[in-house]
Amino acid sequence: MNSYFASVEQQEYPNLRGRPIGVVTTMTPNAAIIAASYEAKNLGLKFGMRMREARQMIPDMQFRPARHDVYVDYHHRIKRAVERILPVDATHSVDEFSFRLSGRMQDAQTALGLAAQMRARIYKDVGPAMRCSIGLGSSLLLAKLAGELHKPDGLEWLLPEVLPKKINHLKLRDIPGISRGMNARLNAAEITTIPELYAMTPKHARKVWGGVQGERFIRALQGEDIPLPVTKPARSLGHGQVLSYNNRNAEGARLVTRRLLIKAATRLRRQNAFATYLQISVKCAQRGRSGLRQKIPATQDSFQLLALFRQFWGDLVFTQPITTSVMLGGLVPAHRHTADLFEKRPGSGVRTSRESLCVLIDAINQRYGQDTLIYGESPQEITPYTGAKIAFGRIPGREEFRD
Repeated sequence: MNSYFASVEQQEYPNLRGRPIGVVTTMTPNAAIIAASYEAKNLGLKFGMRMREARQMIPDMQFRPARHDVYVDYHHRIKRAVERILPVDATHSVDEFSFRLSGRMQDAQTALGLAAQMRARIYKDVGPAMRCSIGLGSSLLLAKLAGELHKPDGLEWLLPEVLPKKINHLKLRDIPGISRGMNARLNAAEITTIPELYAMTPKHARKVWGGVQGERFIRALQGEDIPLPVTKPARSLGHGQVLSYNNRNAEGARLVTRRLLIKAATRLRRQNAFATYLQISVKCAQRGRSGLRQKIPATQDSFQLLALFRQFWGDLVFTQPITTSVMLGGLVPAHRHTADLFEKRPGSGVRTSRESLCVLIDAINQRYGQDTLIYGESPQEITPYTGAKIAFGRIPGREEFRD
């Protein structure tokens, strides 16, 4: 999808269509712009620019606060629409899907026709403001790159017979998967152009990348269909937040971090897993980051985690906090959990009475609304969507917006 958050806002509010708009974290002058419409981009707006700067550059710029729950709902609507044409093979983010073509669908003209049908279905079922670019390729990497070539509303294809000529005009950083650091590595290996990158041998790529991922990347760039690596179940979960101006103090940071831990514990119980370590981290304007990570008895009990948090927080030393985060790690699914000999638990994988109480609190909040019941304290200023923001590669479940 093209300028996804901004497109959703333009779909929701027709008066914003055709106008420069920016989606911001919060409606404050110093808030960062996390998405912008093409009308704004064409006027020079850059990702991450502050609202105040953007208004100076584009006086008639319109702003909307980010609404992560709405963007997740649109994600599911788009998925339903495109699956009327083809089944989704993989969901890569809130605004990106891939589809595997087989048999007669691999004919170029047939594939282009399917892509056109898919776009028409999105416009009809979801809305005309939901612009998208579609790429076709003999590998997932080439399909993604083809989709990036012409935005918005692009439709392009890349196959080995037109490579690398069709992409020679690009820079290395234009290729999905080549970061600033990887670009520096390639330059150090005297790879500075697309033809040089395309001509790399898998063996050479493995050496430059420092692992098999380099070989996989080059083979995919050269058109080979490389299956996605099998992902292992996540061994940790967590949340982070940039502190609002009023929370950039010791007490504000403590209360926000505490709230993030409660949100993470709720997700933990929903997965019916137990955490075996806790990590707390605070990034400061000066002196970098302060954090603690420690192994803990396996638990999914918010009360126990909050007691541990009180101990951890007292050991942190920091000044001028700007971001804070929590991580619950070493996750053990209930069916693999072994009860500790000295804990008061009915059996392995069985919740304690207090963990069952936490599950009941979760259910009440789901039924009657977020924060119907709270664990004692709350930040003086609560940032919307705490613990339920869309992140790269993670789409919150609808239930997370009610936790």
